[in-house]
Amino acid sequence: MELQAPVTPPHFKSLDEARQYRKERLAGAFRLFARWGFDEGVAGHITARDPELLDHFWVNPFGKYFGSIRASDLILVNSEGQVVQGEGMVNAAAFAIHSAVHEARPDVIAAAHSHSIYGKAWSSLGRHLDPITQDACIFYNDHALMRDYTGVVLDPEEGRRIAKTLGPMKAIILQNHGLLTVGHSVEEAAFWFITMERTCQAQLAAEAAGTPRLIDPAYAQLTHDQIGNALAGWFSFHPLWEMIVREEPDFLN
Repeated sequence: MELQAPVTPPHFKSLDEARQYRKERLAGAFRLFARWGFDEGVAGHITARDPELLDHFWVNPFGKYFGSIRASDLILVNSEGQVVQGEGMVNAAAFAIHSAVHEARPDVIAAAHSHSIYGKAWSSLGRHLDPITQDACIFYNDHALMRDYTGVVLDPEEGRRIAKTLGPMKAIILQNHGLLTVGHSVEEAAFWFITMERTCQAQLAAEAAGTPRLIDPAYAQLTHDQIGNALAGWFSFHPLWEMIVREEPDFLN
């Protein structure tokens, strides 16, 4: 497999080729989430819209360890929450949240959510992230905040409320719950989640040490435009992809 970093997203000769590409990136993202400790029990899910059946998405089987997921393990779920390809159950919360996000945002190819430690810690504060670092500017004026917690998301209406609050942004902080990110590719959504988790960690550490100085709004916006766009997110995932392919290539099967 070619691991040299591409300059732009690939074009595909067929829908089958595009589907396999997305499934491989999705499986790779799960392996990376396992490495970063973004797994806790059966919580967490990443979805990828099918390139042909646009109201269907690929997702992890409920209860399967992120670190053992392969492309062939993924299940395809339709707009009614039924598994139409693959073996395993769909996480009801995954369907409630992701189906609403995919329906509300036709531009979104992938969405990622887990109960990561710093994300859920930051979510308890009921605040947006501040532009205190260059990486934090990725989310400057580009993440939403769900300001209440109403239990495990099983009601489709709650999923629609999350999607409405997310709006056109790349991420949302779910109060007392955690983070959710979206992207125009699996790579983008996964990278936004990883860097948002680290941004939460950085702000928690900075505020524990003192009072962080904020980046000037004009420069925060400039930096967002430079490194917070879809292409930058897609490209930034590639070093992680290269690592996981070299070290755990079985996920491609």
